[in-house]
Amino acid sequence: QGNMAFTGKYEFEGDENYDAFVTKIGLPSDKIEMGRNCKIVTEVVQNGNDFTWTQHFPGGRSTTNTFTIGKEADMETMGGRKFKATVKMEDGKIVAEFPNYRHTAEISGGKLLEISTSSGVVYKRTSKKIA
Repeated sequence: QGNMAFTGKYEFEGDENYDAFVTKIGLPSDKIEMGRNCKIVTEVVQNGNDFTWTQHFPGGRSTTNTFTIGKEADMETMGGRKFKATVKMEDGKIVAEFPNYRHTAEISGGKLLEISTSSGVVYKRTSKKIA
C-alpha cells in the first residue's frame, strides 16, 4: 500500500442494499430514483494526507469533497447536505462520520470499495478502476 493508493478514476460497478440505506438516511424519492444503478465515476487525487474526492454523475452534475486526514473539513453528503467532519485513516481505510451514517472507503483487489452504515443498515458500493 503506497502513499498514492487511492489516486485514480473509478466507475460504478455494483452495489448492495441501496434502497434500504437511502430510505434510512431520508433521501427524497426523486434523488433515490436518480441514484439507483447510477454510473457514478469517482475521481480521487491523493497527495500524502490530502485528498480531493469528486463524484461525477450522469448529466454533468458533480460533488467534490476536499479533506486532509485528521483535520476537520467541510463535506457534502449524498443528498447534498453540508456539514463538518474529520476524516480518519484506519488500517488503510478512509473513515468519515457523516451526520447520520458512517462511511468507509478502501482499495481492495484494485477496486474502490465504499461501505456506508446507518442504524445497522449496510450499503456497499463497488467501483472498478478505469484510469
